[in-house]
Amino acid sequence: MFHAAAKILFFLFQPSSLAVMFTALGIALLYAGRRRAGAVCAGMGMAWLVGAGLLPIGNILIYPLEERFPLPRLAVERPVSGIIMLGGFEDAWVSAGRESLHLNEAAERLTESIRLAKKWPDAKVVFTGGWGGLFAGLSGDGAVGDYLRDVGLAPERLILEGRSRSTFENAVFTRNLVAPQPGSLWLLVTSASHMPRAVGVFRQAGFDVLPYPVDFRTRDRGDMLLFFSSIPDGLKRCDLAVREWLGLLMYWLTGRSNALYPAP
Repeated sequence: MFHAAAKILFFLFQPSSLAVMFTALGIALLYAGRRRAGAVCAGMGMAWLVGAGLLPIGNILIYPLEERFPLPRLAVERPVSGIIMLGGFEDAWVSAGRESLHLNEAAERLTESIRLAKKWPDAKVVFTGGWGGLFAGLSGDGAVGDYLRDVGLAPERLILEGRSRSTFENAVFTRNLVAPQPGSLWLLVTSASHMPRAVGVFRQAGFDVLPYPVDFRTRDRGDMLLFFSSIPDGLKRCDLAVREWLGLLMYWLTGRSNALYPAP
């Protein structure tokens, strides 16, 4: 129930959807003869569509999320029990149809996890993620597991979990699978903008992890003044940032995260 409600809310409140809904409402009001109200609504929708697409609103929203947890500097001598890569980098729908692993722009979750696995050859490598569609689910571990074995990771190191459809399920299912011991060090690899929500959820699940953020979308504070070169790019960045801020609020209100805005 929570999964479906979250998907619907994210769809309704993401900036691109709001812009389209306001524009459509404005057009409907114009056809109904309510010219003033229709013009205002349509104008607001179009203004937001262009403004959010070109102005650096998405970068302003996403930059604080990406800066919340710094990238740790770990000595190779320090023992690492495991590396947890959160799903979301794989296009499970295409992968299932093509019978091979296909990646999206969050692919650093995979590539950095492999690099860390090579750096700490004794660490377990955990993949957790399924395809969290609204009406159907797909296992995300098959193609990813095949790829990890093909690049040389020993099968006995791999722990694959392909049922989870949300960050909350990522944390709970992974905790149950690995049964982390007190004092053990587990690296959590996910997109920098997603890290605050992920950390809050893992902490709430009783799994203390060390955040290892990847997949940064901004370089530095200067990007908050950088205009986008195309409207789709800006809207996509806005949608991603708003999704994470809404996710933080929803997970906290429903008790799935231990804090509204988890900190280091």
